Amino acid sequence: MPQKFRLAPSILSADFSDMKTALKQCEDGGAHWIHVDVMDNQFVPNLTIGPPVVKSLRSKTDKFIDVHMMVIDPEKLVEPFAKAGADNITFHIEATDDPDGIIDLIQSFGCKVGISIKPKTPLDGLFPLLDKVDVVLVMSVEPGFGGQGYLQGSNERITAIKDYLNANSLDRVLIEVDPSFFRPTEVDTLIGDSRKAKDILNWHAKTPFKELVHLMVESDLKGNGLDPEKFIKPCKMNS
Repeated sequence: MPQKFRLAPSILSADFSDMKTALKQCEDGGAHWIHVDVMDNQFVPNLTIGPPVVKSLRSKTDKFIDVHMMVIDPEKLVEPFAKAGADNITFHIEATDDPDGIIDLIQSFGCKVGISIKPKTPLDGLFPLLDKVDVVLVMSVEPGFGGQGYLQGSNERITAIKDYLNANSLDRVLIEVDPSFFRPTEVDTLIGDSRKAKDILNWHAKTPFKELVHLMVESDLKGNGLDPEKFIKPCKMNS
């Protein structure tokens, strides 16, 4: 029987001066869970919220509170978040050498357990832990900042995890994808038309299409720390 989905909006983009309104919007929109992204400016390059905010949320809603800890030393924050009112606590497999110990610790406080994995981390180390958790959060962007695009290959990773869960009778484990880092409107196909710029502004392209593609690919490779010369052939540039 197919498992029902859970809608879990993140409060990362909420107005923190008016959380009551933000929670009402989530509830009116049909949210099942409230997702809380916790960042420590060490495991990821950003700093967000801590247990006091979760405690405040708990006093304002009876929704399931889903805490995603993007922190080093996650064991230090399990108890504070559990006592603040978290229902599920998710930690990153990359943040600890003892994931089994973290799982046991979270369960000892009566919380459900989630485990998260970054896009570039191999799935091999995740599979043996899936029978011990309730949620697996698949990062489809590099954690830390909102407004990123959905990384290529994420669907394949999600499928591999789902196949493993099905093959091992672990249908109870939920697969979660964190949308709080996505661009508000993700465009799959974008087609441009420069005719209006030509007609109104008398604009004319100076860079041939092939050269433009070369420049874009070269920039992306450099941005990911790769040497373009190893991946693309030289392109003769116009002077």
